[in-house]
Amino acid sequence: MAPADAGAAAGHDSTAAGHPIARVLPLLSPAHLDRDFDYLVPPELDEIAQPGVRVRVRFAGRLVDGYLLARLSHSEHTGKLVELERVVSAERVLTPEILRLATAVAARYAGTRADVLRLAIPPRHARTENGGSKKAAEPEVPQEDSSESIDGGSGEAADRTTQTATTAVSVESAASVEAVATLDHSAGARTEGREDEAVDVARDRSGTVPAPVRWVDHEAAVGAGSEPPSADSTESVADSGAGMSAGQEGTGSAGAANTDAESEEAVAATDVGAVLANESANDTVALVDSGRTGVPDGVDLPSWERYIHGVTFVASLGQGKGVRAGWQAVPGEDWARRLAELAAVVVGRGRSAILMVPDQRDLDRVLAECVRLVGDSAVGLAAGLGPAARYRRWLAALRGTARVIVGTRSAVFAPTIDLGLIAIWDDGDDTYAEPRAPYPHAREVAMLRAHETGAAFVAAGFARTAEIQAVVDSGWAHDLVADRAVVRKFSPRISAPGDSDIAMERDPVARAVRIPAVGYAAARSALAEGAAVLVQVPRRGYIPALACAKCRTPARCRHCNGPLSLPDGRAGHRGETAHSPACRWCGITEAAFRCPACASRALRAVVIGAARTAEELGRAFPGVPIRGSSGGAMLDTVEPGPQVIVATVGAEPVLPGGYGVALLLDGWALLSRADLRAAEDTLRRWMSAATLVRNHGQVIVMAEPSLPTVQALLRWDPLGHARAEVASRAEVGFPPSVRMAVIDGTSGSIAELLSAAKLPDNVDLLGPVPLPPGARKPFDSGDTPAEVERMLLRVNRSSGAALARALTAAQAVRSTHRSDAPLRVQIDPVDIG
Repeated sequence: MAPADAGAAAGHDSTAAGHPIARVLPLLSPAHLDRDFDYLVPPELDEIAQPGVRVRVRFAGRLVDGYLLARLSHSEHTGKLVELERVVSAERVLTPEILRLATAVAARYAGTRADVLRLAIPPRHARTENGGSKKAAEPEVPQEDSSESIDGGSGEAADRTTQTATTAVSVESAASVEAVATLDHSAGARTEGREDEAVDVARDRSGTVPAPVRWVDHEAAVGAGSEPPSADSTESVADSGAGMSAGQEGTGSAGAANTDAESEEAVAATDVGAVLANESANDTVALVDSGRTGVPDGVDLPSWERYIHGVTFVASLGQGKGVRAGWQAVPGEDWARRLAELAAVVVGRGRSAILMVPDQRDLDRVLAECVRLVGDSAVGLAAGLGPAARYRRWLAALRGTARVIVGTRSAVFAPTIDLGLIAIWDDGDDTYAEPRAPYPHAREVAMLRAHETGAAFVAAGFARTAEIQAVVDSGWAHDLVADRAVVRKFSPRISAPGDSDIAMERDPVARAVRIPAVGYAAARSALAEGAAVLVQVPRRGYIPALACAKCRTPARCRHCNGPLSLPDGRAGHRGETAHSPACRWCGITEAAFRCPACASRALRAVVIGAARTAEELGRAFPGVPIRGSSGGAMLDTVEPGPQVIVATVGAEPVLPGGYGVALLLDGWALLSRADLRAAEDTLRRWMSAATLVRNHGQVIVMAEPSLPTVQALLRWDPLGHARAEVASRAEVGFPPSVRMAVIDGTSGSIAELLSAAKLPDNVDLLGPVPLPPGARKPFDSGDTPAEVERMLLRVNRSSGAALARALTAAQAVRSTHRSDAPLRVQIDPVDIG
């Protein structure tokens, strides 16, 4: 870096030792502005204006937030450049890995890098950042050459196949004035609201990324050109390179220079059993005994012996290999402990691990196990934390003091150092789907990140989703399952009423009643033994749904057309008793209901809620404590003893030693939902409840025994059910066998987008149809149009990247036209309709 006086004499060109240009990504909402822009670095900001820091820049006359991506020696723009307004913080919060991941996610989900980075990097908390960066006792870390970019350096940039072209910001460009009208004013209106305190410059964390290593014989013909971690074995993982072609005349003009290069090599689906057979058991024991695997003492290897090649899998993690597996935990498995053990193995190697769980209850459980094994190097990261606590833990991951990150869906973007493992538990939970643009799914982001970094990947759970089964079928990941004899040993006895002719002779109405005689008998037997009984119901409340008793037409409110329900009379509803139904939407009591179809005044219950179920069980088992767990009154754990726990799905508390009996009620209500994933989700919820029962206990599911989902539960066969789901969806053309884009908006906005999109030739247009009931509308204000439509675009997986690029370009064109009609584009959403 040139001296200050020399720099002053030579002007701006001498700053940063000949690298006076800052390449910046402004956080702008319009899709056509998802590009890099060049700014001039003033001499006073030369020291802290390093790649990865937050900056404030002037764009089209407004101050907007952004990230500095690189320092360059020159810009291809020939006009005058605008200077950086200020460096918000010297903390280099945007690492090269996270930038590459954000680019890949934006390309995968037809979004912008700015939207992804808003999800990946939390808002700055100045006091926390400055207080946590004091390193007076540590030696000063030499700074890297300021010419290095966040993309990995100028030399590496020349070797990349796809590059993000840049646009210089000119104070003389008329296009900047044009762009101000298209800006989302909420994007740049955010201010830090904090002073710029002096902070230390973060260390360089842009180390080289290890090459992906498979859980197979590395001398086999499985090269580095492996395929992406989705079911698509022909589509490129990251289609980076959204931007303008370099050297365009004038700044702010719309354009895209996306590359069409995609990897077309297929993943070699190697039989894991045949490969791992070459690694003898004696060799594995020798590795563990000699310490070459890095397996800590706290890892319970006998528990991993339950699974085929389980010990070899743990040993491979200890050796630093990027193994990938779909792990199906046996019933009653202490899965939180097992996940913590995998993280401890990786940390013992000097690397980092990310463990994702659906909710805070699971986070607390896994974090407690991780703290027992690795101590303070494990932290929890969730949106429920306060701004200061969340940012402090995020900084701990960035600075390397936290090696194990346990969190919800946002943890998938945690900036860990040398990521060695990324694991997700129960990936079928809908909380992993991000409700904000570009609506990524944490499972897909985790697989993208594992594929790009070469880290190990584990998708764990008692059940299995069709998406994980598809990647296992493709060979990208492998099964980590127990033998059928082991599964039977740890499984409780599961049955369905009337599942045999003998059972029907004993109780002819077993399938017609809500709780048959066999259910009451099993519950009484368990309570007599001093064990607890778990009762799972699909809905909370008293009677959450009503219908006409004569024609079965759903009862709706006359004021807002909402569903009528019967509230709990004991809890009260606006001071009234439960004799009159009330609307679940507007709360108005309907004292004089009359069916609009048949004019009948009689009502019947469609489904019974948890409160009414507890009331009925209280009369059936007098003197036995009846406890509820649902919604805001969720129980994490309960003490052993004779009691009945009535819980909604997902709210079942853990009981030490396990329940004696579990009754899974109203199976038809879960299976009859108009949802592509209804059967998959029902099996997942049933298995989650069944694993809380002790292995010599009993589970009774109230559903039709002949249904495939019920049969999968009776046999405890999640893999067979997942394979059947994949086959059935492929037959009718639904994900994961295809790539599906969902466009929600008015008819005019959808037509405008499709007219601007250059869609692949093999795309299928399905719709438009009205927005499904319950789907969130793509509007932020109260000006909602009369009708919102949904259009589905379907292509085969090999054309998925082309579809995403076409939709990205179409959104950019639409934003240049200043179209303000609301529109939402989602790729492979959880709820298709």
